[in-house]
Amino acid sequence: MGLMNTIFGNVSEMNTEELQQEFAPLLCDGERIERAYKLIRDKWIFTDKRLIIQDVQGVTGKKRDYHSIPYRSVEHFSIETAGTFDTDAEMKIWVRGCAVPVEQNFGRNSNIKEIQKMLARYVLSC
Repeated sequence: MGLMNTIFGNVSEMNTEELQQEFAPLLCDGERIERAYKLIRDKWIFTDKRLIIQDVQGVTGKKRDYHSIPYRSVEHFSIETAGTFDTDAEMKIWVRGCAVPVEQNFGRNSNIKEIQKMLARYVLSC
């Protein structure tokens, strides 16, 4: 399903243990990656403190933009589950100071409700 997710613009889940080492230079002491998703070369990393969006740029992919959204900056969020004819689920996150939400599509097999539950746990505890 990985190829189909890529074609339709949906993310697929990644192994968090491998990413913990890759992202170690960006993480605070004791910060841990909870869930991670990849779309072609870009990544959405949910830690216990923030959401990190990695945007890989350029032909070689050596240039990378890291966008960090602390959970305390999230004003509200929504999920839309996949339907009978829908092939994807969608998440929108509104960040304080931004009129347009950060959006991402997830594949039909992604547990979008579990992602929402994890996000709620961190946003509501701030």
